[in-house]
Amino acid sequence: MAHYDASGRGIHTIKFLHPRRGKEAIEAFGIIPVYTGVLIHDCWASYLAYSQCKHQLCGSHLLRELTFVVDSSNYRWARLMRKVLREVCHKVNKSETGVLSEAECRKIRKRYRTILTQGAGEMPEVPAKPEGKRGRVAKSDAHNLHERLLKHEDSVLRFMSEPDVSFTNNAGEQKIRMAKVKIKVSGCFRTDRYAHAWCRISSYLSSMGALGYNPLVAIQIALAGNAANMVKSHYAQDA
Repeated sequence: MAHYDASGRGIHTIKFLHPRRGKEAIEAFGIIPVYTGVLIHDCWASYLAYSQCKHQLCGSHLLRELTFVVDSSNYRWARLMRKVLREVCHKVNKSETGVLSEAECRKIRKRYRTILTQGAGEMPEVPAKPEGKRGRVAKSDAHNLHERLLKHEDSVLRFMSEPDVSFTNNAGEQKIRMAKVKIKVSGCFRTDRYAHAWCRISSYLSSMGALGYNPLVAIQIALAGNAANMVKSHYAQDA
């Protein structure tokens, strides 16, 4: 499932079935590789490989990771960063325009960078890689999170300056819950054909629900062969 449309016209759900979950699956679906909007996700490397679109890292995921670092290591920088992200989210939600002013954004970025600069000195240095040893040097969760926040500043704070970008990927996470419930209750599908059919029907009902249609009405529209025309008319009215 991909969540990358955070516009005010509803969230569209597209569920696919593929034996892999990395770049191979993303390329097979063919949507993200040509998408040029804002992709909201949890910082999975496979998503970040696509540079033709902008990115927004899920704030909920970041807050959970910061809370873990605070609880496990009690780093001051993690506590301050968590506070900043919560404050910015609250300000954006209260803003009539859905964004912060340029002056406010500059102040937030300055605080953000100061916290990370001070945080680098608060944590112990990463040990040097032993000579002749292969692979990457193991780093703590705090170090990995600190590096990610430093590297992806624009993708962490994009929501405060672009009105159609949400702070979290909760909309996408919520849409996939039914798939998890289906797996928990039924265990599996008897054939790939039925699994593909379930994905298609579930995607359609979820997307129509985002447009304000009752599931039973959406099914009637589909059985009458008017689903595509109904969606087109909806967007024609918004244009």
